[in-house]
Amino acid sequence: MSLLIKNGEIVTASERYVADIYCEKETITRIDRNLPAPAGAEVIDASGKYVFPGFIDPHVHIYLPFMGSFAKDTHETASKAALVGGTTTLIEMICPGRTEKPMDAFELWMEKAGGKSACDYSFHMGVTRFDALAERDFREIVKRGVSSFKVFLAYKGALGVTDEELYKTLSLARELGVITTAHCENADLIAALQAKLLAEGKSGPEYHYWSRPPVVEAAGVNHLLTFAEMTGAAVYIVHLSCEEALQEALRASSRGVRVWVETLIQYLLCDKNDAEKPDFEGAKYVMSPPLREKRNQEVLWNGLRKGFISTLATDHAPFDFKTQKIMGKDDFTKIPNGIPSLEDRVNLYYTYGVKLKRIDLHQFVNTASTQAAKIFGLFPRKGTIQPGADADLVVYDPDYRGKISAATQSMNLDYNAFEGMKIEGRPHVVTVRGKVAARNGKFVGEVGRGEFLRRDTVH
Repeated sequence: MSLLIKNGEIVTASERYVADIYCEKETITRIDRNLPAPAGAEVIDASGKYVFPGFIDPHVHIYLPFMGSFAKDTHETASKAALVGGTTTLIEMICPGRTEKPMDAFELWMEKAGGKSACDYSFHMGVTRFDALAERDFREIVKRGVSSFKVFLAYKGALGVTDEELYKTLSLARELGVITTAHCENADLIAALQAKLLAEGKSGPEYHYWSRPPVVEAAGVNHLLTFAEMTGAAVYIVHLSCEEALQEALRASSRGVRVWVETLIQYLLCDKNDAEKPDFEGAKYVMSPPLREKRNQEVLWNGLRKGFISTLATDHAPFDFKTQKIMGKDDFTKIPNGIPSLEDRVNLYYTYGVKLKRIDLHQFVNTASTQAAKIFGLFPRKGTIQPGADADLVVYDPDYRGKISAATQSMNLDYNAFEGMKIEGRPHVVTVRGKVAARNGKFVGEVGRGEFLRRDTVH
């Protein structure tokens, strides 16, 4: 199996030049001008197009139980959607309940993905309790190639950890050299605000915002980073949504705390007005932390441009509007949180970031691919274009024009939060380890070809 991509403009986080890329078996073996096509090689003409390293989404939910329901995507449908959108590697959150053994949860998520994903994948191991038995499992899971934990400073009584558990988790992470990703809010404040709002009869989706305003997220960030400073652990803030939270992260970084920040495509393009749409339409936009006031968008774009924010993810959480979001019709606390965005992240980021000159092409690649690979122990196998790297490549057509619609999406659900938004550019060809997996907006790959990626500890 060999592949030759000719005449494309190669763009990485630091370089930009026109050359050919030859891929043999599953890796890039040669990059040069005017490479001849060996007998039997598949040849792709990338003239007039960019060639990017495969994009990495470091924060997705695919198998996700929620209040007796389950997220709609499977690893087959989600991986197809990812590839159509140019994402070749997913890092999924394992979210066990507090009573579950961590190893049982790890093996369940591995079974759900194994033989079903069309793109490569890894996991963050959720820590929803910490005791001697759980610690033993966490040590073994790290040995098996999962070099990141996930903690929730929210969802008290369900997924959330106590302060003692947080301290022990970060201490273990420091010992093992793994990074801890964290959902940062203040669980007690949220519970009090939810109860107050519901008691006042304020039960619609528009009140979700007021149950977790920016100060609650900022308090959670401050709390996490206090513990990180005390333990010396490396931490990664998931789905940061607002200026107040970012300022807390920057203050801690200036003190020497090892912290990275992620934001989401929806925080760049949607705002709290979307969650206030009438006739329960706002439920489509209920997520935690909530969509913020529009003024935060420029703060986040600037953070990505300047490198204060390292990665752009999705927190992909696909719940149907008509059959699942409706569970919270009379109580916003029962609306399944999250939106589907896995398929659209790259095209929206290119259209409303690169095309509008909010970020340049290098920072586009850096924040949507390279930094995730570096932070989570995949670089240089993933996240760049160089000999020896996996041949995960996106031949990107900047001349494509179209619009987003649930009617044409590959994601397995009944709405799209970005319905009708125009896009300028999309993947022309997407490869996974040297084999074409998507072409012109259609999946043409092989379900089950995706591999579990064992990741090194790097922190």
